[in-house]
Amino acid sequence: MNQLLRSHADRIVRESVAAVLPDAAVRRALTGMAFPGRVLLVAAGKAAWQMAKTAADCLGSRIERGVVATKYGHVMGPIENCACFEAGHPVPDANSFRGTRAALDLTAGLAAEDTVLFLLSGGGSALFEDPLVPEEELKDITARLLACGADIVEMNTVRKRLSAVKGGRFALHAAPARVEAVVLSDILGDPLDMIASGPACPDSSTSEDALRVCDKYGLHLSDTALALLRRETPKSLDNVHTQITGSVRELCAAASASCRQLGYEPVLLTDRLCCQAREAGSFLASILRTHAESRKSLAFIAGGETVVKLTGRGLGGRNQEIALAAASGIAGMKNAAVFSVGSDGTDGPTDAAGGYADGDTCAALASAGLSADAVLRDNDAYHALQAVGGLIVTGPTGTNVNDVAVALLRAE
Repeated sequence: MNQLLRSHADRIVRESVAAVLPDAAVRRALTGMAFPGRVLLVAAGKAAWQMAKTAADCLGSRIERGVVATKYGHVMGPIENCACFEAGHPVPDANSFRGTRAALDLTAGLAAEDTVLFLLSGGGSALFEDPLVPEEELKDITARLLACGADIVEMNTVRKRLSAVKGGRFALHAAPARVEAVVLSDILGDPLDMIASGPACPDSSTSEDALRVCDKYGLHLSDTALALLRRETPKSLDNVHTQITGSVRELCAAASASCRQLGYEPVLLTDRLCCQAREAGSFLASILRTHAESRKSLAFIAGGETVVKLTGRGLGGRNQEIALAAASGIAGMKNAAVFSVGSDGTDGPTDAAGGYADGDTCAALASAGLSADAVLRDNDAYHALQAVGGLIVTGPTGTNVNDVAVALLRAE
């Protein structure tokens, strides 16, 4: 392993994530906000605890009570007057439903002068859920959408119609109270109705869109689920005000700044990366090969969210697959590396944030009796990268604004 490039990768990850933590953004959103009546706090998503803790620090006793619903391992301590729930992601579980029911109970029967401070981040689709179909059926549909390679917009188009809180229905439930939504975006282009399936936003998708997703991926649903897909979601809400506090654009800008400090010339390829993870890794490796003779140190940056099509039974995530897919393309290069991370600190159902590969990775895999291609076919990037020191582990970061992949080329 190229220790210099690996140290650069770790520093870029650390500094990029630090720049998009939600603390300052939540404080900005709360500045000047008026609360004439009671204030109830509901926070949902992978960054929910961090957002709620900041709000509680700012508002103190003005928050009468609150509910926080986040991923397992993401609650970092108690928050005054708030009940914190940890639950399943990316597939909802019984604790997802329990935490959401607590939020619905908290926000029932409010008056027009009351305010629901709704702090929302990515992952809320699984963590904030009150299903209109049996719980096991919802879990099965979610798992099948993940396995078939549906992107996040397609998934949310279906899921919001099977839910009592998604697609604007949570805001309807809280009415006539005012809902002040502060949103950390994890979807390309920041479509409010798709972030965590838009619990407090009018839905721009249609029943026809949802049925087309099922046709596209050959999803066979129950008669009850199909009837729900044909019901329209709210198309207007008059009790909601929303502020977006962060996005993948800021993550890419932070990565660029860190690369520049390390002596690389950053090149932003896109902040809307949306394809299969393996394709993204191969593409980044091809770019490095094209510029292999450059006399300048270069950093090619791509932000967004890729997908993994499951063909095996291994363990991994989209960012780990990007790194492993790039390994073959840069094999033997002494001055090149590709790494990719999820800003929330978790990649798929693993404890890693992402993966790292350089010109030595394929040789190291071969020494361990592994082949990158075979590992990818089995979707077992986690164990392969673990064997060669290629995992990037940060722990939960407290934010969630998509992923960033970086291809480094160090001039010799």
